[in-house]
Amino acid sequence: MELSVAINLIRAGLSATKSSQQWADLGAGTGLFTHALANLLPAGSSITAIDRDLHALTAIGWDKSDISLNLLEADYTTVHFNELKHGFLLANSLHYSKDQVAVLRQLKNYLHSEGRLIIIEYDTLIPNAWVPFPLSFKNLAAIAIEAGFGTTDLLQKIDSKYQAGGMYSALLR
Repeated sequence: MELSVAINLIRAGLSATKSSQQWADLGAGTGLFTHALANLLPAGSSITAIDRDLHALTAIGWDKSDISLNLLEADYTTVHFNELKHGFLLANSLHYSKDQVAVLRQLKNYLHSEGRLIIIEYDTLIPNAWVPFPLSFKNLAAIAIEAGFGTTDLLQKIDSKYQAGGMYSALLR
């Protein structure tokens, strides 16, 4: 995926505020969506990129002097944050969690009252080796309510060369 596509997938999910924000990219990998987020956040913001793969994290080349980046080698489902976040980004990572409701509930506890949770997933219900616990948009809306979120907005849908149903981005608030 190109950086411009990643940016367009999440753009509508970010707040229009000019104040600095603290975000976490959960399951950041080599940082495609970390970079997309950095391109959209106001100067002075910070991103914590979390992934179990330290080699992937250290491959994130950072060129954004006005956005601070913190790397954390960890399973994002077990991380306890010391401060509330303005947002969480889960790009192709929630489908690795069997108990997605529990993950979303936990993250909701670490969000500011106006915080946002952006999810990018394949729009399918058919599991495979790379998407063990698929999460269609329709199912996301249902589990988001169960996890305590008030609204689930579809931000964008795009085609995928890996899944017939394509991919979607969604905003939970």
